[in-house]
Amino acid sequence: MTITLTERAARHVQKQLALAPDAQGLRLSVKPTGCSGYSYIVKAAETVNPEDTVIEVQGVRLVVDRGSLPFLDGTEVDFAREGLNEGFKFHNPNVKATCGCGESFSV
Repeated sequence: MTITLTERAARHVQKQLALAPDAQGLRLSVKPTGCSGYSYIVKAAETVNPEDTVIEVQGVRLVVDRGSLPFLDGTEVDFAREGLNEGFKFHNPNVKATCGCGESFSV
């Protein structure tokens, strides 16, 4: 199972996790939603469950639940600023299509 972070994403996550001292790492997951099927969830991991997989990437502890692993395998996570907008960008080889607004994907 491989998930990577760009240096830019790792720096951003490290800054954000420093503001949440109780965080166990960064939780990456997917949930069924949107017009294409799934969307990404990125938030501080308040707990690590026994069924979670924990990966250390560029000094960041990533926490991924068992159900999300097949959807995220091979994904590169970047962080980008475009004009006034900023956010995570996912380069996921498992994605077959995305919706017009870019908020959801299908596999």
